[in-house]
Amino acid sequence: MDKETLEIPKNTPQHVAIIMDGNGRWASARGLPRLAGHRAGTENLRTIIEAAVEFNIQYLTIYAFSTENWKRPEQEVKGLMRIFRNMLDRELKNLHENGVQLRHLGQLDPIDQDLQRRVKEAIELTKDNTRLILNVAFNYGGRDEILHAVKNIIKDSLAPEEIDADVFSQYLYTAESPDPDLIIRTSGELRCSNFLLWQGAYSEWYYAPAYWPDFDREELLKALVDYDQRDRRFGTISPQ
Repeated sequence: MDKETLEIPKNTPQHVAIIMDGNGRWASARGLPRLAGHRAGTENLRTIIEAAVEFNIQYLTIYAFSTENWKRPEQEVKGLMRIFRNMLDRELKNLHENGVQLRHLGQLDPIDQDLQRRVKEAIELTKDNTRLILNVAFNYGGRDEILHAVKNIIKDSLAPEEIDADVFSQYLYTAESPDPDLIIRTSGELRCSNFLLWQGAYSEWYYAPAYWPDFDREELLKALVDYDQRDRRFGTISPQ
């Protein structure tokens, strides 16, 4: 599709989730260290957040750091934490002034106290903003989320007959957000990587070939145009 001919579709998804993949390969292709790719990916967030607001997306969920990412080399993990901390310091004021509400998906406990404090302060500062809800999946895993929900249901002593899909959803990290309409994965990889396993049951998927640092406004628009052409049936059939 020629980007000059693309128009913003009328049927834009309410909730878009993104697996931001390809930072390391983006850097390697340029002869740069992997952390340079992660920094470039972080810089790209502002572009996509601004585009999401322009396209009238109400919820944007980004996969920033998974429960499995702790297995990466120690220096890379430390570098990632430093990048996230710097991003909060640099971008929080701008996000707040532009009406973005930050929410965290995952568990903060394994993260160092200073970064935990900064995340909590950012959530508190932006809690009344409504222009865009930005869910940051940080130390997040879909299986971990489901186990966490089951443990809390047991802790609350719910009887089996009290539990249905709606009740279970309220125990997930995304309890305050609708399920994603569209899940995008960049870099051309074709797997879900433990992301929103429950919530994405009937999401539409879009696989973009671009590495995350190159996934710009026009790439997001391509995904939205593609989504607009889908026939979402949720297990039923199309009306004849």
